[in-house]
Amino acid sequence: MFGSQKVIFLYFTLIISLLAGCNKTTISNKNDNKTTNTLKKEIKSNQKLKQNETVEIEVDSINSKNVVSFLTEYGKQNKENQVLIKTRLGNIKIKLFDDTPIHKANFIFLSKIGYFDTTCFYRVVPDFIIQGGNSENMNTLAYRNKYKHYKLPAEFITKRKHKYGALAAARDWENNPHKKSTAFEFYIVQNKSGAHHLDGEHTVFGEVISGFKVIDKIANLNAGSDEWPYEDVFIEVIVIK
Repeated sequence: MFGSQKVIFLYFTLIISLLAGCNKTTISNKNDNKTTNTLKKEIKSNQKLKQNETVEIEVDSINSKNVVSFLTEYGKQNKENQVLIKTRLGNIKIKLFDDTPIHKANFIFLSKIGYFDTTCFYRVVPDFIIQGGNSENMNTLAYRNKYKHYKLPAEFITKRKHKYGALAAARDWENNPHKKSTAFEFYIVQNKSGAHHLDGEHTVFGEVISGFKVIDKIANLNAGSDEWPYEDVFIEVIVIK
């Protein structure tokens, strides 16, 4: 009988030892996770740039996943905020707003890589808008395919209204609950009373500072039922300062 009790005692001792070992492993894993998290924070901290250090930007690296970080850094290194849109009907000078930094940086980016120079004003609606940033040019399609049709997060600023001469970003209305802007297409409000029904629907990120008569000329061109002018108005965009 005593022998049986001894066996039972040894059996329970073995079980308790195994359970203790399991608990130790669990705690060890928690400590390991804590250590790993600490190391990750330290690595992340060490990877932060010094104030005067700049990041080497790979122009072709922008995509739908890194669009905000890419354009934020691009904006820091390309601080210009005025562009000149040249057309066969005259020039339009535009100021881009600093308080819509993603849209501003994107417009400067596309201007500098030459995208807009392949496009035209492809939609004209008298007493409403002129819309540009697209064309039937194969080079336009090549740029779009290269940059994967990335979208821009909305940057709605209360004081930025759809007044006469406002520059705003086009966007898809379907399946776009966050009202993200297309990266490639823009429009300018031509109605002297504005287009305020679009406030809070599209991001306004700039304004015309000269060339209002040119806007009127473009808006009043003869166009087809698709609102595309019969004679293309190609554009060239120059970053001036």
